Amino acid sequence: MANPTLLILPGDGIGPEVMSEVTRVIDWFGAKRGLKFDVSEDLVGGAAYDTHGVPLADATMDKAQAVDAVLLGAVGGPKYDDLDFSVKPERGLLRLRKEMDLFANLRPAQCFDALADFSSLKKDVVAGLDIMIVRELTSGVYFGEPRGIFDDNEGGRFGVNTQRYTTEEIRRVARAAFELARRRGNKVCSMEKANVMESGILWREEVTWVHENEYQDVELSHMYADNGAMQLVRWPKQFDVIVTDNLFGDVLSDCAAMLTGSLGMLPSASLGAPMESGRPKALYEPVHGSAPDITGQGKANPIACILSFAMALRYSFDQGDEATRLEKAVEQVLADGVRTADLMQKGDGKPVSTTQMGDAILAALDATI
Repeated sequence: MANPTLLILPGDGIGPEVMSEVTRVIDWFGAKRGLKFDVSEDLVGGAAYDTHGVPLADATMDKAQAVDAVLLGAVGGPKYDDLDFSVKPERGLLRLRKEMDLFANLRPAQCFDALADFSSLKKDVVAGLDIMIVRELTSGVYFGEPRGIFDDNEGGRFGVNTQRYTTEEIRRVARAAFELARRRGNKVCSMEKANVMESGILWREEVTWVHENEYQDVELSHMYADNGAMQLVRWPKQFDVIVTDNLFGDVLSDCAAMLTGSLGMLPSASLGAPMESGRPKALYEPVHGSAPDITGQGKANPIACILSFAMALRYSFDQGDEATRLEKAVEQVLADGVRTADLMQKGDGKPVSTTQMGDAILAALDATI
């Protein structure tokens, strides 16, 4: 059988630095576990604009549609702040999400025991935290029409964004959440604002329909999104899988991210419909940005990008045991006290470089075989 295919898009800022460590991990799985991938690389974001004049070339988009999964580093930077909105680096990422129809964004929030003191919350609130937020990614207020800024003919202006959801858009992301819950703690909490928004009423009704007709074995609860934000900082371990719309998912997933203490630790996956191979369309990327302030200094934490590859092993390639192997290696390195600069506390000593963190993770992987 042919090897599974990966397209790597390092992007901008620290993207190439952290992706280099992911490439080393991919090579390790090929050499030590017989899990080989056919890997290609291309440009996205500012790097693509510098070469092609657009943040994502059509040929790159075609590659992304053809491979089994895409791994992306980061996009953007101050160099591109004055570009027209249509060609800003972020538009390349948005195009990938939209044209690949990656409707389910998976944002895990896991607090490793070794980092429990890094959260702004009390240790007993976050220690052992392991939740998953499933955010609808291709519809809602970020894409609804009409939208824009208009003159009001009275000397002022008004802005319009439309929150719009269809039955199928809600049902398909709900199914993704229920399927994930079956692999985890078997609980889904759906969050919306059904008390003030008609789209929230529809959301609640359609998620309930999917539950009653297809997933009665999974526990379902509903919560208003503002209460959900409060509960995430009050007692986050009450949740297993949270499913919500594009706007609330954006806010709630960033809130959950900080429960873990560092954005440099958090991976994500964006999944779409199954391809002919049975694998979902998929893009994996760390939650952190391009961090231009530390680019090229060897300070970047590669763990979020490495854990994004672990998600690819689990959700695209049905290699759950190997994903766990990689996650446990990261956990062991942290337990051993290995830290990049973003994970340092006063008195911790000298941080390791990006490459040294990669070295430590590879050594921990070696210890598993």
